[in-house]
Amino acid sequence: MTAELSDLNAFVAVARAKGFRDGARLTGGSASALSEAVRRLEAQLGVRLFNRTTRSVQLTEAGRGLLERLAPALAEVQAALDVVNGYRDRPAGVLRLNVPVSAVRLVLPDIVPAFLAVYPEIRLEIIAEDSFVDVLAAGCDAGIRYDERLEQDMIALPIGPRVQRFATAAAPAYLDRRGRPEHPRDLLEHDCIRGRFSSGSMAAWEFERDGEIVRVEPTGPLIVQAGPATDLAVDAALAGTGILYLFEDWLRPYLRSGALEPVLEPWWQHFSGPFLYYPGRRLVPAPLRAFVDFIRDRPPHP
Repeated sequence: MTAELSDLNAFVAVARAKGFRDGARLTGGSASALSEAVRRLEAQLGVRLFNRTTRSVQLTEAGRGLLERLAPALAEVQAALDVVNGYRDRPAGVLRLNVPVSAVRLVLPDIVPAFLAVYPEIRLEIIAEDSFVDVLAAGCDAGIRYDERLEQDMIALPIGPRVQRFATAAAPAYLDRRGRPEHPRDLLEHDCIRGRFSSGSMAAWEFERDGEIVRVEPTGPLIVQAGPATDLAVDAALAGTGILYLFEDWLRPYLRSGALEPVLEPWWQHFSGPFLYYPGRRLVPAPLRAFVDFIRDRPPHP
C-alpha cells in the first residue's frame, strides 16, 4: 500500500492546525484541497483519521498513531530535500516564523525588507500571536520569544534590541486632571488600561528602583487583548482614558511628540531583548539557515 506524499503532508497539516481552514493557512493551499487529500488517504488506509463536526476536527486513535510515526519521517524527508536545496546558488522555499505581536511591531520591520532583498526566492510567512504555542506543532520553522518563553532543546539567537524597558505613560490632560503618581502604588488610585493574554491571565505591572521591586495590579475602565488590541489601548491613552503600561519602544513616538507623558520613569524596569529560536537538529532547512546567517551577520543591536 503506497500513499501519496502530498496526501500525507495534508494529513499532518490538518492534524497540527486542528482544522482544515487553519491547515490551509499554514500550507498556503485551500481547505477543500486538504479535505479531499485526507478523504483520499482515509479511503486508501481503510480507517477514519479524524472525527469531524461543524465546530472541530479531532484525531481518532488511528490518526494519533499515524501522526506520531509520520511527522518525524516527513521532517527527515524535508531535511533531505533541503540538503539538495543547499546546492542552489540562492536558497529558496518557504520560511514560517511564529512571533508575538510586539516583535512584529518592534523587531521585524528593521529586518524583513533587508532579508527579502537579499533572498528574493524565499517566501517569508509571519504568524503573529501571543499564545506562545509550540512552533513546530503549529507548522512553523522557528519563533521569536523573550528568554522566559524559550522552550527546551532549542537554539536561541539574539535578535533585535538587547535591552528594553516597560514604560508607563498617559496623556498630559489626564495627568493634569488626576495628578501624577510618585510611587507605583499610587497607580492603584488611577484609571489604568490593562492587557489580558489569550490564556486569560493579566500580568502584574512591575517596577524597579535601587534594587526595590514593586508589583501592582491596577484597575481601570478598559481591558484589551494583549497583542491584537494593543493599538486600541494606545489610542485610549492618547484620548485621556488612563495610564498605559507597554514597551517603551512602542510608545516612544508619542513620548517624543508630547502626546503621552512619561509616568514613574525612574521606576521603569529593564528586561532582556528577544531571541530567534529553532530546533537544534543537525539539518536546518535552507530558508531558515539563510535567515539565521543573516541575523548573525548583522551588526549587534544596542
